[in-house]
Amino acid sequence: MFEPVIAPSGTLLGLLQRGRGDGTLHALTAPRSEALSALDHCVRNDPRHDWQVENRSLYYARLYLDLNGELDAVERHLFDPEDALVTDDTRTGLALSVLGHLASYDRPDALRMLRRYARTGTNWAWALDELALRDDDAALRALAGPVLARFPADAEGEAALAAAVRDAFEPRPWRLWAEDPRPEIGARVRAAQERGSFDRWQRQMEPSGPRPGWSVRAVLDWAQEGLERGAALHVPAARCLSAVAGPEDRAEILDAARHGTDGARGTALRYLADVRDPDVLDLLEEAAQSPSAVVVDVAAETFERMRSAAAVQRARQWAGRPDALGAAAGRVLACRGGAEDSPLVLAALREAVRGQGPDAPTLWPLVDGAGRLGIGCAAPVLRHVYRETASSHLRGRAARALAATDPSFAAGFAVECLWDCEESTREVAARHAETGDARVAAQLRRLATDPAEEDDVQSAVRSRIGPDAPAV
Repeated sequence: MFEPVIAPSGTLLGLLQRGRGDGTLHALTAPRSEALSALDHCVRNDPRHDWQVENRSLYYARLYLDLNGELDAVERHLFDPEDALVTDDTRTGLALSVLGHLASYDRPDALRMLRRYARTGTNWAWALDELALRDDDAALRALAGPVLARFPADAEGEAALAAAVRDAFEPRPWRLWAEDPRPEIGARVRAAQERGSFDRWQRQMEPSGPRPGWSVRAVLDWAQEGLERGAALHVPAARCLSAVAGPEDRAEILDAARHGTDGARGTALRYLADVRDPDVLDLLEEAAQSPSAVVVDVAAETFERMRSAAAVQRARQWAGRPDALGAAAGRVLACRGGAEDSPLVLAALREAVRGQGPDAPTLWPLVDGAGRLGIGCAAPVLRHVYRETASSHLRGRAARALAATDPSFAAGFAVECLWDCEESTREVAARHAETGDARVAAQLRRLATDPAEEDDVQSAVRSRIGPDAPAV
């Protein structure tokens, strides 16, 4: 999947792509045709950098409801001839999820579209999962023939069918079909279920990887072989070392941490950190100067995982270094430092935004740290990250940090956060948004009664509008 192109944060399209609450509020006041055009663009061109963890579907579905929007553009996208050529789930996954939420809101056009796509679309399994949560038994049973027709009645087709049954997120349709009296439906699905169970058992009985009795050298060699195949195995290999290494092996592991191949060196460093070897911090500092990017990354990652007081003390020395270890030190202090480390965390946060922009992965712990330590001077940087980041998860973290550092948050960003795409951000808003704004009271009541809303959000809302809460 190509990286999404995100419009500027000050535009309606940019706000909707980011899933910001302000996107909904602006769309409801913009010309309806303009708002629907931007909304359709987002659903047809998934704007998320990581679709597996970022939410947009409920956000977009609610906006379709508020705008009473037609689904013609979504239909054209789903049934475009490109659907047969581009089989990646990410092309249509967001659109199908939006339709699933709309079906929950009793939009019959969305339900019909999901059924049609399950019969004919390339990403039929996703559509079937959406229907499994929302459709009735009769409609699901009617899909058995079209779905099973996708799998030829030969060995390859039966193997593919077994894999589809085994890997389905929602088993309800397959269970219904297994009860079908027709042999070409029920018997076939039951056979696929049995084969999937056997395949799973067989994989468990034939594990790959280290075996009991391996030596330290064998584990280090295994880690290097994995790296040469493109698989980073230093984490599982370090666990294996914990099982096979004894005190007499320390010299060999120290040597690997200094002079071993990249896979062996990363494994040794991770192991030494896990057992809190007294020399590990010096070895990590040495590894951070390696010409190998793999070793440098493992050194920074390993250091960031350490929880000891010695690691925090060393982080204070390393913070500000212009390398990966210096960046990791800032993150360590953000997660585990004390109030005295606030200037170092703030400096790391500012440097990350200045040098890598508002979407840098290093910002996640730094933003959390600014909130944890209550660094008031960080509020301007946090507001910038909130506005500009394309990651709805990072924006949510910025919102939580602002709630702890910015006195203007309750009357400012917290209000729009009630319409945010991430439920955790809506929860923060429900706890902090000033109720003097008439929109806040109305949205709190909507969230309290919306069956699609998450329980944590509704609990936060009830704490504001319940019988024991102050009047809204």
